[in-house]
Amino acid sequence: MTFTDQLWSEIEPIYDAIMELPFIRELTEGTLPEEVFLFYLKQDTLYLADFSRTLSLAGVRSDRYDHMNSFFQYAANVAVVEGELHQDYYEQYGVEMEAEKSPSCFAYTNFLLSTAATKDNVVTIAALLPCFWIYREVGLEIYEEASADNPYREWIDTYAGDEFNEGVDRAITITDAVAEQEPEHRLGEMTEAFVKSTELEWMFWKSAYEQEQWPFEEAYGFEE
Repeated sequence: MTFTDQLWSEIEPIYDAIMELPFIRELTEGTLPEEVFLFYLKQDTLYLADFSRTLSLAGVRSDRYDHMNSFFQYAANVAVVEGELHQDYYEQYGVEMEAEKSPSCFAYTNFLLSTAATKDNVVTIAALLPCFWIYREVGLEIYEEASADNPYREWIDTYAGDEFNEGVDRAITITDAVAEQEPEHRLGEMTEAFVKSTELEWMFWKSAYEQEQWPFEEAYGFEE
């Protein structure tokens, strides 16, 4: 069993819970309300900006040139491939990208950036992996069940596609390679970061369906 096999075994219950979320079920069925999908898409745009920054930091701090190059390529692909996907949907629905981070998006991006700033780079690499791996697995499962006329077909095809799949495999290989050189306590830190990012993935999907807002008025009595 590889180190990443062990990582996945740690988060299988969380992944199963992700697949049971209303957002994922309705995305698969093509019944997800447009306003919910657009809320998710805007939050994902905000998330990906900081995800790309964290990927770049992981590249800068990598010891191996091939790993550094891979992380820089990932960061560029986020801006180009996924950025274009988002823009296509904004144009299709005739909306502008105007949003602030939801609490869950804020928590996730700040976890990634703080990990990159304060932890060993191998821990950052482990924290980044769930976004790759979980999206690939979710995309593949939805692809098998979704109809050809699903309104979110472009999103599904992107994350179930060969190019994304190859990138995920490379990220898994990098994680296994860096783990080989680490002592047991560092492997524990990597596992903890991987699990935490997976929990935040679940929160992100759930918060999108609920169109989560900052509870200023309810919690503090603030008025607009």
